[in-house]
Amino acid sequence: MSSQTIHRRGLMLVLSSPSGAGKTTITRRLLEKDDNIDLSISVTTRAARPKETDGVHYHFIDVATYHSMVAEGQLLEHAEVFGNYYGTPRGPVDDALSQGRDVIFDVDWQGARQIREAAPNDLVSVFILPPGADELERRLRARGQDSDAEIAKRMAVAGQEIVHYPEYQYVLVNNDIDACLEDVEAILRAERHKLDRQMGLRDFVADLTGKLG
Repeated sequence: MSSQTIHRRGLMLVLSSPSGAGKTTITRRLLEKDDNIDLSISVTTRAARPKETDGVHYHFIDVATYHSMVAEGQLLEHAEVFGNYYGTPRGPVDDALSQGRDVIFDVDWQGARQIREAAPNDLVSVFILPPGADELERRLRARGQDSDAEIAKRMAVAGQEIVHYPEYQYVLVNNDIDACLEDVEAILRAERHKLDRQMGLRDFVADLTGKLG
């Protein structure tokens, strides 16, 4: 048995999709099934909503703190959305990756682009498409959360988001949520075994071949 050990570096799994295509459901199920993956918790300057807990749903911070984090390079990605600021703290993600844990991100194409620019070697990006416009609208209506005007707005935004699919490493069509989840899990399994994520592999092989003579 080799005296050298192999330690895997974690990866950043970015899932993006238009609203209603299944990204949130897949993220939740992955977190339930896989003990080695954590959800990235963003910072935000907006007020906490009822039932939201600081440090669980978001890290709620003030605007001055947010701008300081941006200036000091503490955020992997950041954006302004409807007058509020959001961002992904770099420190907790770096700590998780160095410990061999994976981190999942629920971000749009703009966030994915920033993460790719900041840490391209750690990124695994997946874009999830709906099977069709009619099915996307059906799913949005089935949630029973939005007015006709809001659904129309989400459909329009979906079109603007979908055109960015070529920026992702993997693209899946969510015809069936269970099958789509299996595809994401297959991607995750393969990416975990990529050569450049196997820390200590060179020494392991050198030790192995040396003993084989």
